[in-house]
Amino acid sequence: MSRSLLSRVFPSTISPEYEPVENDELLGNAGDGTRHTPNATVSGEEEEVHALKKPFSWHDYTVFLLLGVAMLWAWNMFLAAAPYFHRRFQQSPWAVEHYESSIVSVSTVTNLLCVLVLAKLQRNASYPIRIAVSLVILTAVFALQATSTAFFRTISIGMYFIFVMTMVLGASFAVGMNQNGVFAYVSGFGRPEYTQAIMAGQGIAGVLPCIVQIITNAAESRRDDENDDDDYYKPALTYFLFAVVVTLVAFFAFLGLMNRTAGSRWFARELRAIKNAPAVSNSTESQTSAPAHKTVGLWRLFLRLKWLALAVFLCFTVTMVYPVFTVKIQSVHDPATRSRIFEPELFVPLAFLFWNLGDLIGRMSPIIPALARSANYPRALFAFSVLRLVFIPMYLACNIQSSTNSTNSSAIISSDFFYLFVVQLGFGLTNGFLGSVCMMGTSQYVTADEREAAGGFMSMMLVAGLAAGSLTSFLFTGA
Repeated sequence: MSRSLLSRVFPSTISPEYEPVENDELLGNAGDGTRHTPNATVSGEEEEVHALKKPFSWHDYTVFLLLGVAMLWAWNMFLAAAPYFHRRFQQSPWAVEHYESSIVSVSTVTNLLCVLVLAKLQRNASYPIRIAVSLVILTAVFALQATSTAFFRTISIGMYFIFVMTMVLGASFAVGMNQNGVFAYVSGFGRPEYTQAIMAGQGIAGVLPCIVQIITNAAESRRDDENDDDDYYKPALTYFLFAVVVTLVAFFAFLGLMNRTAGSRWFARELRAIKNAPAVSNSTESQTSAPAHKTVGLWRLFLRLKWLALAVFLCFTVTMVYPVFTVKIQSVHDPATRSRIFEPELFVPLAFLFWNLGDLIGRMSPIIPALARSANYPRALFAFSVLRLVFIPMYLACNIQSSTNSTNSSAIISSDFFYLFVVQLGFGLTNGFLGSVCMMGTSQYVTADEREAAGGFMSMMLVAGLAAGSLTSFLFTGA
């Protein structure tokens, strides 16, 4: 691909490193759109940052895409495995009723606490090591979960319920560490397109499990018709093993990125920083040492990024109402004559697929230069996040049913097209777009040595939005 085409697709590769709309006086930036170039007035630290800045690489973009997939795979894996867990807990009405809410509660609370703590631990933080450790933990969790489908089939439901919640806790802790590390690490590159790759990877992690869930549910229905209940665990085993492959691929791809961009000596210095080892006095080593991470207060970061931070927080808070409605809304087609795809066991995952497709399209949309420049208008992005509240009454206008046995439509707008293409696809698209643009715009409003801390802070706001939305969603459970 030519340089000119890259410049059109990813304008940040040729545009100024900073083009902040606000806080120019904080950044020492004239706001005139000129490139920052080392000169007599530029500090030595800024010169080093510019010297280390590398050109855009599709290889690096792909690695961050894989990291984004691995980041959200755990969340989507446990949700998409609902048919397996429902069958596994079917002898306990309490477990069947509460396992989904328990997974969501344990996941969001653990994730938020982890991100809050790590956002405060900035000094001597090694974000690459956090990423690597988190991927190792995720791989172990997925492997144990896969093993359980075959070897834990005889243990009691109570013990298996505890085991699953322990796996959710471990995965959520790892995801929190991964989010903090990845968003902080990618901010250090100073390239918004890599942040967009992470967000796009998260979108892919939402789409693929939905497809697997549709296939699994269809297969489950056929097995039920054939009275073959002994093989219900096999699709789950395959699914969990695929999750192991996803995290392993992301892990080795990340190690390759580290070796290619940093080198073993840099990694050794990171290890010494973690151990608080004394600095090497060798002059050559000291000249190539990476600068210490700057500790930046969370309140200071909020003042710098308040509109983007509030926008991403509100965006994901509002977004978390969609699972509540999606599991309750049914097709308006006549149950006596409708196609199998409109039956609840397939229509619900189909609706999730439409939402996640919209989310993926929204996360990819910032590769269009005009949409990427939306980050220059943080107040407008916050206003847009407020406007997304209109989707709540749109959901309420659809065919919400409290029981899968109900046959009477309660829809104000009796249209599956409206529900799938306008509500689900539109809600997902706006979520993906807002989330990506807000995260991509972070580096424009902080100095170069604050980028990593800012990336961790924005990931904290994203997770806080998910947690707040999960709690708020209970207000709509009786809808």
